[in-house]
Amino acid sequence: QLQLGESGGGLVQAGGSLRLSCAASGRTFSNYAMGWFRQAPGKEREFVAAISRSGGTTYYPDSVKGRFTISRDNAKNMVYLQMNSLKPEDTAVYYCAADTSYSEVKITPAYWGQGTQVTVSS
Repeated sequence: QLQLGESGGGLVQAGGSLRLSCAASGRTFSNYAMGWFRQAPGKEREFVAAISRSGGTTYYPDSVKGRFTISRDNAKNMVYLQMNSLKPEDTAVYYCAADTSYSEVKITPAYWGQGTQVTVSS
């Protein structure tokens, strides 16, 4: 069982930055594509970013492209989400996710973390 744990959430002013971290354990990390999702109150969970197993390929939806950057360190079993130019509409619980398939990690990943709250004040 792959276990995921997020950290780095918090309160930030609009225009500010945060870096989320996700630590993986329990399985060989480099076998998994990784992703980030978010869920705001009253809204459906939204895909935010994905990275391939090697880290060579990334993908973002238009809502965060150019502001968010996903990266990974396979030696440390870590994946990161650097969030810049944050907006109040970025406020949500952010979840780390994993799947052996790069396609599936963007849609229905097999593994989820517990989430970390990000609040952006205006």
